[in-house]
Amino acid sequence: MYVVTADQIDSRRTGDEVPQAITLLAGVRPGAERAFERTAGDEIQGVTDDPADVVAVVESLVREDRWRIGIGVGSVEWPLPDSPRAGRGPAFHAARDAVTAAHSSTGQLAVRLGGGVRRTAAVGETDEVRARHTRYAESALALLARLLRARTAEGWEVVDLLAAGLTQRAAAERLGVSASAVSQRARRAGWVEQGRAVELAVHHLSLADDRTER
Repeated sequence: MYVVTADQIDSRRTGDEVPQAITLLAGVRPGAERAFERTAGDEIQGVTDDPADVVAVVESLVREDRWRIGIGVGSVEWPLPDSPRAGRGPAFHAARDAVTAAHSSTGQLAVRLGGGVRRTAAVGETDEVRARHTRYAESALALLARLLRARTAEGWEVVDLLAAGLTQRAAAERLGVSASAVSQRARRAGWVEQGRAVELAVHHLSLADDRTER
């Protein structure tokens, strides 16, 4: 499972962005087990069992550029309560550690594995592998976040159309520019690289949660 905790940056100066973020994330989380809600002050938290869902949340919050993001990977106590605030288990503790670590991270993002790394023989080997993929997932997400933060408004305009399923020719017609201009904007925006970073992050988040073959 994955628990995502996000803490608003400089909320005293910018105002309360929690309601807006909750509305935004309600539309991007098809695999959600528990929808995002305010946990305390200017912090939100949600739970999902889908690594692609985690990456979609990261993309949305990074684009807003007002959040520190902590992702906890691991087990949770079942049944899950109606509110993530009442949730318990290693993934919840890991998310708390992660959002704390995000405060000192240049990317304002961290991923942590719940329960630590055990050192016993066979089980310890499994945990070592999960810990390694947790680090890789954090690296992939940090690179993705950097790419998204560097994207211009013009780049987002093109990427949003391509992400909605339009071809470059259709996007060009919508924007009133040439197909060549759309191609250039998509390249500068890192559209292809974004897809690769997403694929990589989903892969390592899956392995961190011990979901697929290593």
